[in-house]
Amino acid sequence: MGDVAMTVPVIRALVEQNSEVKITVVSRPFFKPFFDGIPNVSFFAVDVKGRHKGFLGLLKLYSDLKQLNIDAVADLHNVLRSQIIRTLFALSGKKIAFTDKGRAAKKALTRAENKIFKPVKTMVERHVETFKKLGFTIDLSNPKFPQKTVLSKEIVAITSEKANQKWIGIAPFAQYESKVYPQDLMQQVVEELASDTNTKIFLFGGGNKEIEILNLFANGKENVINVAGKLNLKQELELISNLDTMLSMDSGNAHIAAMLGIKVITLWGATHPFAGFAPFNQPFENCLVSDREKFPMLPTSVYGNKKVSGYEEAMRSIAPKTVVEKIQSSIK
Repeated sequence: MGDVAMTVPVIRALVEQNSEVKITVVSRPFFKPFFDGIPNVSFFAVDVKGRHKGFLGLLKLYSDLKQLNIDAVADLHNVLRSQIIRTLFALSGKKIAFTDKGRAAKKALTRAENKIFKPVKTMVERHVETFKKLGFTIDLSNPKFPQKTVLSKEIVAITSEKANQKWIGIAPFAQYESKVYPQDLMQQVVEELASDTNTKIFLFGGGNKEIEILNLFANGKENVINVAGKLNLKQELELISNLDTMLSMDSGNAHIAAMLGIKVITLWGATHPFAGFAPFNQPFENCLVSDREKFPMLPTSVYGNKKVSGYEEAMRSIAPKTVVEKIQSSIK
């Protein structure tokens, strides 16, 4: 989800700065709301469980896409399936370009020995380079973001009207445990923020286990609302566009908020913003990282999927007070 969200600011800037360009985004149907409302951008939903399943399905996908009479292919994902599709287009004479994910530099950043601790290019910068290979210039120095969405009655029934409160989103989960702030510390963050009655906190997540934890966070607090399981993706995007700030792990919700122009504060455990996945257009000081003096091998992973003995508690080096103060500063 984060990978797709990081393409949105680039595509939005591309069509705004190159009015003659029409983009067709090819992805899973779930992600269509990310691109709604962007001029000259249409969406082609890939049926990975039906028509486009397997190798024969990829051939059908290529056949379907050929009907669009496209001039060039930008492969922003650069995985086996997209590589096959772009190769078929290249063989038919179409111009192609693909995003270099910088795996060597990321490996040097995360290895235990001879670590090269310096920032690598962000994925957004890499996507810009991909379109440059196709002849398009994109300037992201002054990005434009969509207007805040007028909330529907269905959403307001859950959130109430905003009035004069500051709205804070909290997305406390990630795909891997090494990127998740400890539950007891997050509980402290929620309780401290909720003590200010001029704020309203919305908790984001999904799945029964996460909903259960979020219910514990919200229990007994009138200004803390668990929206997990109550909104579809489109409605979540609409709510996020009305937040004053979002607290997220190194996960998809950080990139979703960033693509909508919302202030984002991120917490980092085994991973690090130097790996190129810091939220778009956010100041580096909004990335709260674990203590590298106590845990010198950090970052130990690009995606958080590698476990290192003794580093399970790295995120405890980020004090709840530090998180709360950063959020309070961002909403003033």
